[in-house]
Amino acid sequence: MRPLKHGYTNRTVADARTVVKRYEGPDADSRMERERLMLDGLRAAVPVPPVLGKRGGALELGLVAGTPGQELMETDRAADAMRSCGRVLRRIHDQGTDLLGSDVDGQVLVHGDFGPNNLLLDPVTCEVTAVVDWEFAHVGDPVEDLAWCEWIVRTHHPDRIDTVDGFFAAYAGPVPDWPIRKAAMLTRCAQLEAFCRRRDSGGPAVRQWQRRAAATAAW
Repeated sequence: MRPLKHGYTNRTVADARTVVKRYEGPDADSRMERERLMLDGLRAAVPVPPVLGKRGGALELGLVAGTPGQELMETDRAADAMRSCGRVLRRIHDQGTDLLGSDVDGQVLVHGDFGPNNLLLDPVTCEVTAVVDWEFAHVGDPVEDLAWCEWIVRTHHPDRIDTVDGFFAAYAGPVPDWPIRKAAMLTRCAQLEAFCRRRDSGGPAVRQWQRRAAATAAW
């Protein structure tokens, strides 16, 4: 098996048919169980990798064909990829919250780390073949996913910021005003800094999220 090049929080390796994702850091077991629950529960409604099994602190998943979204964001298909992001996010938010045993008015199933970086897409059609990394899924406000996808583009693909309008249009739902989206971005940056602090209180990841929060606040 070979390491997947776009894995960051966990250790993820794959061969021609199987992906093994070993969860590391705070709450590893509960994050693994959350992802397993989401993948099993959503497979009929949203394109997700199949769960083949579980061993130790790892999930075994079926390998899904597709190009990582962050790679398509660096091509002339970026706008198409972002429209696909919008359409699949609408499907996710329409699923209801039964999987997580919660029903709160105005809240939806939130992916928790949504963006082109966590999608696989057909490189020809730009249709989504899989939404991955569900370990932070929860019930919450739709703006969490909408704002974080925008944050991913602003931070990692700033020359593609013009594609965000197409993402919002394809989502075909209410999009909060900029101050609300920016506040959601800052909240998520703070959450990820706290996560990294629990893993290594003086580590470089903590400082990285502090820098990212400062950059976001300056937008």
